[in-house]
Amino acid sequence: MSDQSFLDWPFFEARHRELAAALEDWCAANLPVSHSDVDAACKGLVAALGAGGWLRHSGTGEGERLDVRSLCLIRETLARHDALADFVFAMQGLGMGAVSLFGTPEQREWLERTRAGTAISGFALTEPGSGSDVAATATVAERVQGGWRLSGEKTYISNGGIADVYVIIARTGEAPGAKGLSAFLMPAATAGLEVVERIEVIAPHPLAHLRLTDVDLPEAALIGKAGDGFKIAMSVLDVFRSTVGAAALGMARRALDETVARTQGRRIQGQALSELQLVQGHLADMALEIDASALLVYRAAWTKDMGAARVSREAAMAKLYATEAAHRVIDMAVQLHGGDGVRQGFAVESLYREIRALRIYEGASDVQRIIIARSILG
Repeated sequence: MSDQSFLDWPFFEARHRELAAALEDWCAANLPVSHSDVDAACKGLVAALGAGGWLRHSGTGEGERLDVRSLCLIRETLARHDALADFVFAMQGLGMGAVSLFGTPEQREWLERTRAGTAISGFALTEPGSGSDVAATATVAERVQGGWRLSGEKTYISNGGIADVYVIIARTGEAPGAKGLSAFLMPAATAGLEVVERIEVIAPHPLAHLRLTDVDLPEAALIGKAGDGFKIAMSVLDVFRSTVGAAALGMARRALDETVARTQGRRIQGQALSELQLVQGHLADMALEIDASALLVYRAAWTKDMGAARVSREAAMAKLYATEAAHRVIDMAVQLHGGDGVRQGFAVESLYREIRALRIYEGASDVQRIIIARSILG
């Protein structure tokens, strides 16, 4: 088992330690799963995580608040065991984050299904012409008799093609730029929604390019108020951005565990690789990166849980540092594994592919730097 001493830090309560221990047992019994059929694996993981009760943490019941420390602990633990399991959990939370924070009782019926593992969710924000620049969203939602009509395209949408329900960010035009966006809840069976293309990436995940052509939604599909879409999207990211850092942290911990075992078991010139001072120096650097990441991640989570209205700076720091550090840790793990580090079937090879996307999604690393700099400059 990876080092668990961080659970004694003052960021955590007894219930968090109990959660981590119970999830560790569940992961040992259920993960990893086969990734040979990614769609089937994701559907199976949603059902298994739902049956295990873990998806209850991905959203909120009426009157509850999301516990970001629990979200981070779950993502870190799942990512250490199976990155696809982390992806599945994260998307159930991120996909319905707008409903958790701003949804009506009617909309929350979908949330209860995603929390139970009987429905799969997606968050349709990114477009062909706008990634991190949400204010450039071009998908349009026009008022029509009885509701709204949406047209546009979304791309790199996680769970695209297998989701049962999506949250869509579209332009309703109350004001220019970011102030003219709204959020909508759209069942995947809605007429006019088309999966144009399934997108293959270096670490297989269900991703798709979606097209909306005259998609009619009722007034009740609007989440929050018209014109609040940007605020809603940023509020969701404010909660879940720290958890991306937690997932990276879990992958980095796994890489260090694999590397310690490898260097202790591999011999060179009559001694264990781990006895070489240069190797020990690399292991020390990896451990340092991991602890620094953990401090930033759980500071951001604790700050949010203590009632801070926004933790944009703390979450940006956590996401930026933890994902970049995990990339460095995993790269060194590959190096210290030698040829086996790039050989399929070895954990560090899979981690090397899995970590790369975390430096891009939910705001690329340079976007996080801009957020941090703006917070410093006031």
